[in-house]
Amino acid sequence: MTISADTLDMRRDRRPWLRRLADASEPYLYSAPSLILIVAVMLVPLTLGLSYAFRDIQLLNPFSGGFVGLEHFRELSSDPAFYGALRNTLWWTGASVALQFVFGLILALLLDKPFPGRAIAQALVFLPWAVPSFLAGLNWAWLFNPVIGPIPHWLFRLALMHEPGNILSDPNYAMWGPIVANVWWGIPFFAITLLAALQAIPRDLYEAASIDGAGWFQRFRSITLPFLAPTIAITVLLRTVWISNFADLIVVMTNGGPADRTQIVASYIFTTAFKRLDFGYASAIALVLLALLLAYSMLIILLRQTLLNKD
Repeated sequence: MTISADTLDMRRDRRPWLRRLADASEPYLYSAPSLILIVAVMLVPLTLGLSYAFRDIQLLNPFSGGFVGLEHFRELSSDPAFYGALRNTLWWTGASVALQFVFGLILALLLDKPFPGRAIAQALVFLPWAVPSFLAGLNWAWLFNPVIGPIPHWLFRLALMHEPGNILSDPNYAMWGPIVANVWWGIPFFAITLLAALQAIPRDLYEAASIDGAGWFQRFRSITLPFLAPTIAITVLLRTVWISNFADLIVVMTNGGPADRTQIVASYIFTTAFKRLDFGYASAIALVLLALLLAYSMLIILLRQTLLNKD
């Protein structure tokens, strides 16, 4: 008669059931403090914030707080300020991410080559990332001010402006002020992450390609880009989500003006919640932004997975 190994293990395990339960739950008890902290700090405020989207929460109205269902979303569907902020968000996010990626990639390629003082240069490249966003926005607002800043006078000398005026108060060019500040502030993120990915590429591949007569552009297209593709996908995803929710520079530099030309969805949420004190409507806007960013994130993750499977 043959007895299975599982049966033997059950016969050998003569421990009391409370002891077996304690041993089985031991890993979960170790992770319980972290899980409780995550639930308390993240999930509870998120759930409350999402519930506000279906309630009338106005701090100046003592009779508010009731359930309104989808009323905020019906109001949002006909809100021209929201659609204007959404268009500005696409412009703000697309231009910022594209310019940060291009300059960050160029900087990473330069820092990947050995030269004297490269370690110091890498530390200096990371310096803008260490500057608080409020201070960065304030500095760039001063730089764009024609009274105390040099940038309007430089543009005037280059015949790019008719006179040294304030770009941040011009409805046609105001968005470029925060975009320039955001590009300067965010280039180090792409530079450091892409530099780390570049240094992980085997150098033998470049040597073999050089022996075969491949030029620098062919090596870049056939070796560098395929190896960088997964990293590019995840960094672009992170920066897009980050910048879409990043309203610090806009609030500091333009406060959404002039005439809402620099108002993005994130700053519109800030204005609605903390200036109009309408937390219910602000939560509805935030919920729509969350849904859009989740859809975008899923597309980028699928693209990255496709690239990894292709390799």
